[in-house]
Amino acid sequence: MTRLLAPLLLAALLAPVHAQPPAVDQPEAATARTSKAPGLTTPARRFAVTAANPLAVDAGLEILRGGGSAIDAAVAVQAVLGLVEPQSSGIAGGAFLMHWDGHQVQAFDGRETAPAAATPAMFLKPDGRPLAMRDAIMSGLSTGAPGVLAMLAEAHRQHGKLPWPRLFEPAIRLAERGFAVSPRLNELLAGETALRADPQAGPYFYDDAGAPKPVGTVLKNPAYAAVLRGIAQKGPKAFYEGAVAEDIVRRVRGHARPGLLTTADLAGYKAVVRPPLCNDWRSYRVCGFGPPTSGHLTLMQILGLLDTQPKAVAARGITADWLHAYAESAKLAFADRAQFIADPAFVAAPGGDWLNLLAPAYLKERGALIGERAMAPATAGDPGALKAAWAPQPEQAEHGTSQVSVVDADGQAVSMTTSVEAAFGSRVMSDGGTGLAGGFILNNQLTDFSLNPVGADGKPVANRVEAGKRPRSSMAPTLVFDRGGRLVMAAGSPGGPVIIHYVAKVLTGALAWGLPAQQAVDLPNFGHFNTGRLIVERGALSPAQLDELRKRGHQVDESDLTSGLQVLLRTPAGWTGGADPRREGVVRGE
Repeated sequence: MTRLLAPLLLAALLAPVHAQPPAVDQPEAATARTSKAPGLTTPARRFAVTAANPLAVDAGLEILRGGGSAIDAAVAVQAVLGLVEPQSSGIAGGAFLMHWDGHQVQAFDGRETAPAAATPAMFLKPDGRPLAMRDAIMSGLSTGAPGVLAMLAEAHRQHGKLPWPRLFEPAIRLAERGFAVSPRLNELLAGETALRADPQAGPYFYDDAGAPKPVGTVLKNPAYAAVLRGIAQKGPKAFYEGAVAEDIVRRVRGHARPGLLTTADLAGYKAVVRPPLCNDWRSYRVCGFGPPTSGHLTLMQILGLLDTQPKAVAARGITADWLHAYAESAKLAFADRAQFIADPAFVAAPGGDWLNLLAPAYLKERGALIGERAMAPATAGDPGALKAAWAPQPEQAEHGTSQVSVVDADGQAVSMTTSVEAAFGSRVMSDGGTGLAGGFILNNQLTDFSLNPVGADGKPVANRVEAGKRPRSSMAPTLVFDRGGRLVMAAGSPGGPVIIHYVAKVLTGALAWGLPAQQAVDLPNFGHFNTGRLIVERGALSPAQLDELRKRGHQVDESDLTSGLQVLLRTPAGWTGGADPRREGVVRGE
């Protein structure tokens, strides 16, 4: 580690967690950090898996040891995450999954869809103004048709090695025997208010006095076990039709602010296999997911714009020069994100190709706008002729998620970012019609649409609600290859729109600055959303560095930035990795 990076890392690791209120809306509150050993102390030569909870990682290892593929392991990991980390992801959520089979990259889209009855005015009050974000989230309106199970089933159909039922055995076993409530789950339950009032979730997570069940409490979830057993035996049809679907719809439509989801919306859900977006960066080929997520395009715009700035290219750490250039690059990229990116079934790419946003000539033109002082909020560029004129979407709260990265014994790999959106989603739990205790959390992904369907100029917002549409995301599951075509990294993170900055940080730290994976994950977090403020992780920068940035015109706010990076990185000795100390994940392999 360079002398520049070491003090920043130490300061970040020692920073208090709850010193002040956050300066940026976070998908999940910060909790106590967990110290991490350096990734894999012995590099893995056969397979490796990293996820946000050790029990989920163990499930993935069990499948890999049994001869399973990376997809098989991802299914098992997701099933356990929905049990032990219900605040972040689950079977009633959605996901984006990047897969490498040794020959080609595929992008599996399991993003939720808006109901057939949805309209652009769905989140507007009678006076024409949008609902407050909290009111929109904690309503039946926020729940879309879940996609993760349909997507995983399609990926398993193409790349699975073990039988589908085998993949759910670890989660069913844990749900029946019980698992110990983790410190993070306990802390998040303590800070949650609405979940206590849910008739299914309240008795499951809290005691009779309304206190969250203590750390170490063995929590059994018979409803979840029963639902998973049906899915294992009958496939995803057992979720999308019948008693499970009916119970989801009953709870959504019976909410105090009813939603529009129907059993037909669930039965009609289809996962989509999309072409990946791949582009060159430095000496690497970076592959990610295109719209409806903005993750890859905005991430690679930032990195491409940084490469137009000589001082940033020369930097080998988070200096004031580098962070200034980063913030200005982020402003430009987020301006384009707000203007152009939405579900490609509803919105055309500029000039007919999303990669126009990453064209070298366009990045050079945009990079010329970066000077020595902070610019005002940026406006979108002109990457190519549009078929329609859109209004930029005002920045609004966006939440989520969990990250799973896997490499199997055959060299196949998965990077999957999976989510129920806000912490504990819509704060509604379904028992799948079983009548048993526990169950699974319903998503609130539809609040990732622009709640206001039109901009200040009266033009429609590209990411407005429409029937059957998939809301824009920031999820950025990423696979990186060397120029010889060999996979070198699988990475991703939760964090709402800050995902883009978290993944940019780890790609820069590990691939541009040559840091070990865990040190790249541990680097301080930061971000800019073109909203006037540069956000840096509390305690990460020295007073002198903060002063230098402010002298350049930046409004700098310190905040807890709760990333959850899960990274696998190839080295000459084998696979190493990094698990984010800001959450409870681990990296394991053999």
